[in-house]
Amino acid sequence: MGLNSNRVENFSGNEATIIRVSTTDSTLPPPPLEVHRVCLPPETTTFQKLKHRLSEVFFPDDPLHRFKNQTFLRKLVLGLQFLFPIFQWAPEYDLRLFKSDVISGLTIASLAIPQGISYAKLANLPPIVGLYSSFVPPLIYSILGSSRHLAVGPVSIASLVMGSMLSETVSYSQEPILYLKLAFTATFFAGLFQASLGLLRLGFVIDFLSKATLVGFMAGAAVIVSLQQLKGLLGIVHFTTKMQFVPVMSSVFKQKDEWCWQSIVMGVGFLIFLLTTRHISIRRPKLFWISAAAPLTSVVLSTILVFLLRSKAHGITIIGHLPEGLNPPSSNMLYLSGPYLALAVKTGIITGILSLTEGIAVGRTFATMKNYQVDGNKEMMAIGLMNMAGSCSSCFVTTGSFSRSAVNYNAGAQTAISNIVMATAVLVTLLFLMPLFHYTPNVILGAIIITAVIGLIDYQAAFRLWKVDKLDFLACVCSFVGVLFISVPLGLAIAVGVSVFKILLHVTRPNTVVLGNIPGTHTYQSLSRYSEASKVPSFLILAVESPIYFANSTYLQERILRWVREEEEWIKENNQSALKCLILDMTAVTSIDTSGIEALVEIRKMVEKRSLKLVLASPVGNVMEKLHKSETLDSFGLNGLYMTVGEAVADISSLWKCQP
Repeated sequence: MGLNSNRVENFSGNEATIIRVSTTDSTLPPPPLEVHRVCLPPETTTFQKLKHRLSEVFFPDDPLHRFKNQTFLRKLVLGLQFLFPIFQWAPEYDLRLFKSDVISGLTIASLAIPQGISYAKLANLPPIVGLYSSFVPPLIYSILGSSRHLAVGPVSIASLVMGSMLSETVSYSQEPILYLKLAFTATFFAGLFQASLGLLRLGFVIDFLSKATLVGFMAGAAVIVSLQQLKGLLGIVHFTTKMQFVPVMSSVFKQKDEWCWQSIVMGVGFLIFLLTTRHISIRRPKLFWISAAAPLTSVVLSTILVFLLRSKAHGITIIGHLPEGLNPPSSNMLYLSGPYLALAVKTGIITGILSLTEGIAVGRTFATMKNYQVDGNKEMMAIGLMNMAGSCSSCFVTTGSFSRSAVNYNAGAQTAISNIVMATAVLVTLLFLMPLFHYTPNVILGAIIITAVIGLIDYQAAFRLWKVDKLDFLACVCSFVGVLFISVPLGLAIAVGVSVFKILLHVTRPNTVVLGNIPGTHTYQSLSRYSEASKVPSFLILAVESPIYFANSTYLQERILRWVREEEEWIKENNQSALKCLILDMTAVTSIDTSGIEALVEIRKMVEKRSLKLVLASPVGNVMEKLHKSETLDSFGLNGLYMTVGEAVADISSLWKCQP
């Protein structure tokens, strides 16, 4: 091997050991310690390394393992089940499961119909589009989706983002057709982006939306959405289209002469009713059906009330005429060229990421509760394909809704058939019941939206972030403030920027700690964590807790030399044994690049100028291989590489003891 150490050998080498007794000071001397040889990893070709790396990055779950050692017919069946999860549970489907799915499907339909209309208004789209979006996408998801409890339809966050981003450039009141085209086009690109992530297995992209970012974003969005509903609750006609806190509140008080007491009374009354039913269901989960039925009940009661008082309640605006019939095709309305294409693409990608994050998180939450697995990449493809199909059938962005999925779960849903039942109920509504919504007041839609989004304000999660991780809390606050005072997309961008900054901070400024010996053992732990740990005379033991890359190699070099200088100063002040050896614990150094190797070489040269010996302990296989190929191991010489810190201290101490 050409290595200058008698304890480094090939993977296939002999398991020879060198036995020496540790001479570390302790009350009870530790048992004799075997000093093992440090092995190089088995040799592999570049192609094998590339194949392994790509497999780990893109196929960590090994999706094709089920096809191994199977007959052709069995592989065909498994292939169908892989592409269409409905074939996994369909053969075992029975009447008992169907009854549960019918009940849950009808229950979520009672929630989906008023929410669909409300969220379409939130996106500044015609109310009927919300019902269209509750019909086609659930049918497609029931075939392609892997979650049994995810209830699909429009959601508040995606609706808000789409409405705010498009309305900043195009007026939905002055150019309704163009606005509708851009909404369908944004939905198409959202689906295309989502399906591409699933197909290329790039789901880690959405991981940049951390939990902290989403907590702040959703809270800020919930506040803005709720304030926007003051237009309907107060009966204001001329209201700002902006989505920032200051313009919204300014518009509310500037238009005080337009406030309508009838709208205020009805809005506040039904809002109290909806919040009360929500509170009851939270306190007593078995009464989930109360909050599930409350929105539809509110729509029915308010519609009847407005119809009976239509000659007197002139200040209450109503939905008006809604067209009957199935979703009309909209592929001819896709805006694929022109000056607003970039806006549609940008809106689609942002809403696609947000809806995908929510849908997968909700699906995995309920899958965990029922002890089954949701395939993230399948979910991306399912949600993406249903949005692409939806964009061609007059639908806007849809995903799995937490509120509807929670109702679906509590109602006893067993499979995705509940989505088909819900879609069927929406179909009946579209074909026969649309005239009944003519007198539905807009104020009730505002109350429904406020009730739905108020649950997005998770102050307990924000408190936990403050308690556990201040940088995460900063990302949460930046997201919240950005959405509230700047804009929804910029607020999200700021929060993602803070999260990326946190990642860069951890990468470029990794942690290093001084280790000490636990008396009576060969264990070495952080001196700052364990009060019983003590320094080993003549040794400075440092643990590097990250990979060593070009981004942090200079910092680590400077920080390690600073540790050495501070240790020498401490020794001089306390009249301790002179420092002779620096040991780097490489256990957490999972990877190293050429810049990192050069940094180690420079550290070795600089500590040697101080008459110190540099020793590496616990290097992983990947690091060992690169050190060997760069011929850096030769420069460490005899006794420069050990399997553990304990072996390094024991062996080097024994050698010093043997020296005259």
